[in-house]
Amino acid sequence: MRRCRVLFVCIGNSCRSQMAEAFARAYGSDVLRAQSAGLSPCGTIFPPTEQVMLEKNISLEGYVSKGIDPVELASFDLIVNLSGWPLPYQVSVPVRAWAVEDPFGSSLERHRRIRDQIEGLVEGLILELRSGRARGADLTERRES
Repeated sequence: MRRCRVLFVCIGNSCRSQMAEAFARAYGSDVLRAQSAGLSPCGTIFPPTEQVMLEKNISLEGYVSKGIDPVELASFDLIVNLSGWPLPYQVSVPVRAWAVEDPFGSSLERHRRIRDQIEGLVEGLILELRSGRARGADLTERRES
């Protein structure tokens, strides 16, 4: 079975999209290939993000904060936008917008709540892909322009 190529996008590629990518790789590598990027990358992974992911036994060692500009968006089957902003590009790829607060600069407790929310969303996507329900147009919840 061909794996679905998924790009997780947030603002700084320092918290939310990094968590989503890591959960997707840890839990769903049989059905998807995950990457992440930021609309305005901050160049580093926020240390509390690394800490709360280690609490789930998922290391972000080797992960780097990167921008969306060099990414070939058309090479993905799905883009998951966690930024809270419309993507700055017209894309022909289905886009899902996940409403997830930005934990940057917040307490560890808030970081953990957001981590757990992202984990649940990623698990739901993985289950859709494993069941075969999420294919083609079914991947999109709403289009962004």
